[in-house]
Amino acid sequence: MRIRVRCFATLRELSAASVELSLADAGTVADAWDALVAQFPALDPHRPFTQPARNGASVAWDTRLAAGDEVAFLPPVSGGADHPPLGLTDQAIDVAAMERVARDTDGAVVTFVGRARTRADDGRQVLELEYEAYPEMAEAMLAAVADEVTTHWPECTVSIVHRTGLVPIGEAAVVIVTASPHRTDAYAANRYVIEAIKDRLPIWKRERFADGSEWKRPGA
Repeated sequence: MRIRVRCFATLRELSAASVELSLADAGTVADAWDALVAQFPALDPHRPFTQPARNGASVAWDTRLAAGDEVAFLPPVSGGADHPPLGLTDQAIDVAAMERVARDTDGAVVTFVGRARTRADDGRQVLELEYEAYPEMAEAMLAAVADEVTTHWPECTVSIVHRTGLVPIGEAAVVIVTASPHRTDAYAANRYVIEAIKDRLPIWKRERFADGSEWKRPGA
């Protein structure tokens, strides 16, 4: 089937304003993105920060498409009320892109990066980490936490992205960016988010060692 894809702002500059694509019948929005990335590889890191739409309405990545559909890929809206980069990704996290949530009125930007490290709490050498999530619930929870931040700190903006799948040593597993006119709010909001994630996010970590692997132990 043939569909039309439109891109805007940063995504347009990395690809094209409009592209005609051929997809298999019953292809999804994610398939359309993959086909577009095949033509314009520079788009690939931007998926975690992109909102897809079908025929003028926001949709999920697994939405089925029909011949003649118009799919739009939207970067974060500048100055919009929605939370910018927020959710899960199985790709490397672009920290610099997340930090662009800061506005000209923000005097403080606090970035927390949780990285895969070489040593477990018990001293064993870690080769890599693996994260498994309940995506629908996890993304809803992250949106709820972002709303809580703006309730407690109205001048604060927040961006949260958590990695899923395999995470090599040294790469980011979670990134939290908070921006505010005042540093005390930015620090407090960032700490609030990481503690909420630890307590409530439905995501599980497996540590891989040279002699096997195991899920992170409760209370560890």
